[in-house]
Amino acid sequence: MSGVLAPTNRLARQIVLPAFLPLILVVAWWLGTRHQTYSLIPAPWDVAVEMVDLAIGGINDDAFSQMLLTNLLASTERVYGAFLLAAALALPIGMMIGRLAMARDMLDPMFQLLRPVPVTAWLPLSMIVFGLGPKSAFFLVALGAFYPILVNTVFGVRSVEPRLFEAAQMLGTKPAAMFPRVVLPAALPGIFTGLRLGLGFSWVVIVVGEMTGVPTGLGAMIMDARQLSRTEVVIDGMILIGGAGYLSDRAVQMLGRRLLRWSPQHG
Repeated sequence: MSGVLAPTNRLARQIVLPAFLPLILVVAWWLGTRHQTYSLIPAPWDVAVEMVDLAIGGINDDAFSQMLLTNLLASTERVYGAFLLAAALALPIGMMIGRLAMARDMLDPMFQLLRPVPVTAWLPLSMIVFGLGPKSAFFLVALGAFYPILVNTVFGVRSVEPRLFEAAQMLGTKPAAMFPRVVLPAALPGIFTGLRLGLGFSWVVIVVGEMTGVPTGLGAMIMDARQLSRTEVVIDGMILIGGAGYLSDRAVQMLGRRLLRWSPQHG
């Protein structure tokens, strides 16, 4: 009997419980819009119908029809490309700041000064420097992902237990090998947390990034729909960004669990 109940409990935890709150919100949304003949807030059914039209067309046959895959792929390409660029810059810089006092004294004050500046404040400057189009969007998304990765990498490197260095020295590890054999493995949990936050924030910033005049992308679709008062398209864009961000986060979590089985936080 216990063997039969175990899969049922697992199903409840993985599907039923996560779906409970969204279902309550959808019901409340439906109750709030069911008696309104015209409203800027569409009913859930209207949003679902528009999602079908975005995917396969045949309903409204307007500028948004059959554009779901095109916009999703464009935003995904920008998010992952900018995220990889941010990681390639933030990881080595964060390791240097966390490990080398000279690098920390030289670089950390500047990054701490720039870090509170919101991405939206960089929007006009990015369009001046990179012009209208994908380059500005790419820069803004990379900027949004850079600081979470940097801060968590610094924290991970600086949190390495000094006793690990003593143990490594006793086992004959040379000073030049301390970083790849001691510092990097011990800092990986913090680094993966930064990568997870950075990728999630990339999806947060994509709408701002695609306000720079790009022709395709979920953010561009949302902005075009806002100007046309197509709230159902705006909500569909929000749902797609949320779903893509969720799947991206799950992918990073799965990779972290595989690579960090030895870590209590990720095992």
